[in-house]
Amino acid sequence: MSSLSTGLRQWRERVSALFQDHEIFIRTHGHVRFLRVSAVWQKRVALIAGLVLLAWAGATLAVLVNQLLSSGERAEVAQKQAAAAAAEARIAKYRDRVAETAADLEERQNQLDEWQKSYFGDEPAIPGEAAATGADAKPAPLKTSAIDPNLPPEAQALARIEARQEAFSARLLAAVTARAAKAESAVAKLGLDPASLVRSAAAGRGGPFIPYRNRLGRAGELGKGFAALEGALFRMEVLERTLVAVPSGKPANVLMLSSSYGYRSDPFTGAGAMHSGLDFPGPLGSPILAAAPGKVVFVGQKSGYGNVVEVDHGQGILTRYAHLSGFTTRVGSAVAAGQQIAKMGSTGRSTGSHLHFEVRLNGAAVNPRRFLEAKADVLEVKADARQRVGALAAGTGGAR
Repeated sequence: MSSLSTGLRQWRERVSALFQDHEIFIRTHGHVRFLRVSAVWQKRVALIAGLVLLAWAGATLAVLVNQLLSSGERAEVAQKQAAAAAAEARIAKYRDRVAETAADLEERQNQLDEWQKSYFGDEPAIPGEAAATGADAKPAPLKTSAIDPNLPPEAQALARIEARQEAFSARLLAAVTARAAKAESAVAKLGLDPASLVRSAAAGRGGPFIPYRNRLGRAGELGKGFAALEGALFRMEVLERTLVAVPSGKPANVLMLSSSYGYRSDPFTGAGAMHSGLDFPGPLGSPILAAAPGKVVFVGQKSGYGNVVEVDHGQGILTRYAHLSGFTTRVGSAVAAGQQIAKMGSTGRSTGSHLHFEVRLNGAAVNPRRFLEAKADVLEVKADARQRVGALAAGTGGAR
């Protein structure tokens, strides 16, 4: 304690030494005045100055602290505003995504409805659809490609719609594939190459490029499943239309066949020759019938054939009826299978009244016998195809 007291006494002595009594002489116009500044007064002034300085320092410190706090608050407010803006952007993006997905789903549904109506008409259901849409059907699992199943409820509803569409698309693809397989088998039994027919049809497509819904390179397209379905529908369409175009109907109501397709002795010279059709003898003027539905593309005369009618059946198939005595149709007329188009005769290079009947595939003559002698199972598939193609033509203004 003695050392502490000694230390304090020394500090008081040092401070007191700073404040000593002072006398100031002031001379004014020959008069001298004394101004005495006591040590006590000096201490009081110093104390007041110290207090003022301390107050100023405190105020300055308070201002600095307030500025620091204000900058922190401003930073926090700015952070909250940025977070709110980011949240609004996410919400806007989410809404746009939901709206875009809804538009895509509507487009997909329209396409599905169009395909079902075009290729299956008013049939009650695609195979498997009744079971999937029954009263006890459970919601499909949310395995979707266009939207995240973890999104809010409204997006979940869209996801369920998409899942049902994808399931329906899969069932429709299975039905189309089965029908295309039947048509392919029937076409093959007629001696035609299904793969070649599809390739030829695909080679004749084109048109300006118009991006789907004006969007490029995004998942808003109808999807891989729909692309597979579109390809299967195209294949089925080509094969079924080929079956319908095949001339399997009798070109004349006669039973005899006087000359077959292929090698024969020429009736005028006796030399070996290639006969590109079938000859059906019959009475002069007998009705000549279209062997399949199509469009008349030629009525007139051709060297060696005499009077000729040609009918285009589509899919590269054309029938030629020659040596006619008269015509009952004109160019541009649409004809049905079994409709009379001419009369039997003996014009051109002919030895008597008969019909020369040719079938040409992509310009080359093929044996008509394989079409006229088609088996019952092939004709059954053709009848089904004709019914669908006919309904499609009626729904599109009669276009083939």
